[in-house]
Amino acid sequence: MQRAIQMSLENVQSGRGGPFAALVVKDGEIIGEGANQVTSRNDPSAHAEVVAIRQACQRIRSFKLTGCEIYSSCEPCPMCLGLIYWAGLAKVYYGNGKQEAAAIGFDDSRIYRELTLPYEQRALPMVQMMREEAQAAFRAWQAKPDKIPY
Repeated sequence: MQRAIQMSLENVQSGRGGPFAALVVKDGEIIGEGANQVTSRNDPSAHAEVVAIRQACQRIRSFKLTGCEIYSSCEPCPMCLGLIYWAGLAKVYYGNGKQEAAAIGFDDSRIYRELTLPYEQRALPMVQMMREEAQAAFRAWQAKPDKIPY
């Protein structure tokens, strides 16, 4: 955690991004690390956890991080938390909480609220279309004998 906090401070001081950093650890060894790069890369998905998880996956050549832990300087946002679940990380350690992040302008409460609402009540319209046509890819996946299950 000390390394994540140090990286988050360095990220602010360097002007490369927001005050966030994360490390992925496996068996006591850092296998991925990243600092927030949203503004420096013009990439809204370049959160510290995403950068660290991508690096860790490349390093171990797997899309699953089973048995790994993530240390983040701040409680993960909804996007990062979803990725953490998808990657199969075993545990999350974090420094600052989402309330502290909100107090300095990184407020995810709107997203958390929106996710609990039915589609028709969300601020972002959700419109399903061409469902039948889209099913073709799902049928092909189901029938594929050599697929790699997630």
